[in-house]
Amino acid sequence: MVRHPSALSKFEQIVAASKGKKIVMFLDYDGTLSPIVDDPDSAFMSDTMRRAVRSVAKPFPTAIVSGRCRDKVFEFVKLAELYYAGSHGMDIKGPAKASRHNKAKAKGVLFQPASEFLPMIEQVHDSLIEKTKCIPGAKVENNKFCVSVHFRCVDEKSWNTLAEIVKAELKEYPKLKLTQGRMVFEIRPTIKWDKGKALEFLLESLGFADCTNVLPVYIGDDRTDEDAFKVLRKRGQGIGILVSKYPKDTNASYSLQEPAEVMDFLLRLVEWERLSRARPKW
Repeated sequence: MVRHPSALSKFEQIVAASKGKKIVMFLDYDGTLSPIVDDPDSAFMSDTMRRAVRSVAKPFPTAIVSGRCRDKVFEFVKLAELYYAGSHGMDIKGPAKASRHNKAKAKGVLFQPASEFLPMIEQVHDSLIEKTKCIPGAKVENNKFCVSVHFRCVDEKSWNTLAEIVKAELKEYPKLKLTQGRMVFEIRPTIKWDKGKALEFLLESLGFADCTNVLPVYIGDDRTDEDAFKVLRKRGQGIGILVSKYPKDTNASYSLQEPAEVMDFLLRLVEWERLSRARPKW
């Protein structure tokens, strides 16, 4: 398995690829901006990370792309100038606060391609809360357009039992599908929409649909982020950065080990942009 080069040690190579291009930042939340924790409701980002994200969003349009519901991610991040794509990109909203990147169209963005599934998701959530009560440590989370069943705190001997409960529930709902992330089962609509599609939609909303003068940078740690990494590879344009301490099969080009390194990378990007602006243009 390939160990991808560090985005910190190859920083100069990354910024060299941005010459003459507009950088647009895409950031996953859990495991990228905040540490992975046992209780998903306690996945708080640090104030220093918040300052780093706020700093990077000043020169570069920035979006948070998460499997969590959009409102919950916003409560964690608390930055109104960002774009937010929750529920794996099925709930997208433009910034609540104006910034110099926001064109009128982008500021008013609200896109929910799976709205018809909301009652179904609600039913599955309520049903699984009851059916998983027999599994100590299981936590069922309603992420608006998807249901997440966390098993990080479940005894390994019960993982298969929990998986069977979730699969049995899905048999009642052919329009929903099961995917798996880091210690979580996720029930999502079968529509062809994911974090990669969300990335493309946001680039279009920002006016960069078919532009060659844009460099999307996507940082994420989960399987679901691979959809975005694949889009960047297919475009032949953009940089995928996997957050992982261990080598993994990935479509990303670079890696960072943990949220602390993500913060270092963001701050270096901000400093590089500041120095680039200050440098005289002969």
